[in-house]
Amino acid sequence: MQHQLTIHVLILDDTDKTVLAYRTAAMAATTKPLLHPEPEERQHGSAANSARRLAVASAVLIVLLMAAFVHLRTRLFLSPPEPVEVELTLVDGAREKGAVCLDGTPAGYHLQRGSGTGSSSWLIHLQGAGWCGTVKECSDRKMSMFGSSNFMKPIPFAGAGILDNDQQLNPDFYNWNKVYVRNCDGASFSGDAEGQAQDGTTLYFKGLHIYEAVIDELMEKGLSNATKALLTGCSAGGLATMLHCDDFNERFPREDSVKCLADAGFFLDVMDISGERSFRSYYDGLLHLQNVQKVLPKDCLAKKDPTQCFLSAELIKSINTPMFILNSGYDSWQIRNVLVPDPSDPDKSWLSCKDDMSNCCSTQVEVFDGFMDTMVDALKVVEDKEDWGLFIDSCFTHCQSIFGLSWNSAISPRLGNKTIAEVVGDWYHGRSQGVKEIDCEYPCNPTCNSLLPT
Repeated sequence: MQHQLTIHVLILDDTDKTVLAYRTAAMAATTKPLLHPEPEERQHGSAANSARRLAVASAVLIVLLMAAFVHLRTRLFLSPPEPVEVELTLVDGAREKGAVCLDGTPAGYHLQRGSGTGSSSWLIHLQGAGWCGTVKECSDRKMSMFGSSNFMKPIPFAGAGILDNDQQLNPDFYNWNKVYVRNCDGASFSGDAEGQAQDGTTLYFKGLHIYEAVIDELMEKGLSNATKALLTGCSAGGLATMLHCDDFNERFPREDSVKCLADAGFFLDVMDISGERSFRSYYDGLLHLQNVQKVLPKDCLAKKDPTQCFLSAELIKSINTPMFILNSGYDSWQIRNVLVPDPSDPDKSWLSCKDDMSNCCSTQVEVFDGFMDTMVDALKVVEDKEDWGLFIDSCFTHCQSIFGLSWNSAISPRLGNKTIAEVVGDWYHGRSQGVKEIDCEYPCNPTCNSLLPT
């Protein structure tokens, strides 16, 4: 009888994604036949032949196993490949156009070209990172990447939510032309003034010029031929999206699909826990320092003061372009800086609560509930805007479109059993009507978790 032992050795290719081959080592161990005797000449020396076959097969097996082991060990202990970084592009002729950062260096952006079906679609994201409303703040800020392009580096889009080029993680926008515009002006891309820094040098408040120069330059690079376009932004960039949404839309033919997504940019004018409107006071100083009045809606300015017109609840009343508002009703940044700023809590009794809502007592949670109620009330004007969308969750987080965990992952917040990516995609592409999702109060939503960015 002939016994055949077949060994399969799995060898993976360099990416560990596909099987390159199954290598087979076959060993035939021959003993004295019982039913089908071999020819006489093959029976002589059968023991020696069997030994040789066994030795050869064993050697082949050892070589294959060693090769597989070395290959797999190498792959297992190698670090994963570094994500591709998108280079910084400085605005051409920035100084002549006034498109400069706080320190006078050229403003910049990161452009990743689209492909395939996304070649004529464009997504422009305006970076957040707050504001500077005093000379001291702006003087400090100009010594960082939020005030000078000297400190800006290439950045990866991988893992960045709506900017990601992975089809599974970002199915509706993965292959679009994507642009990340750097915030280095400190006034939501809206200022138009100059000042003097603490060291005597000039402070350039040129956010409006940055926005206009970047969009103009992108139009020359293909944005003017876009059939689909989405202006987005997070935090201070979300507010900038509201401020520039209609202007962005007016640059395209009527038949183009142009919309805006404001993430974590719905800033409320509420009293803090000490009874002061400290945030409105801060905004007032910001508006006067950087002269942002040029971008404010004229219909609002005819009825209200500029500071009120810079706030989201008033801004949305004047926007005509379809917009999606993505925000947490318990926005962690606003809770820490608008509702419970440090000066309002001298005894630090809210410190652990505003760091983690699970540490809050029932009275503190009620205060935060009131904040969400105010936001929901302010958004009632959106109910009649059929082409607008909402995703207002009750998670303690801030900025959800540019983090993969929030945007579309196993632990993403869900409303209507859909992730943010799914709801935004449905809204932009018109796959469902009335895309307006508002969560129940904390802690009702089990998809909210402590791993989300705060």
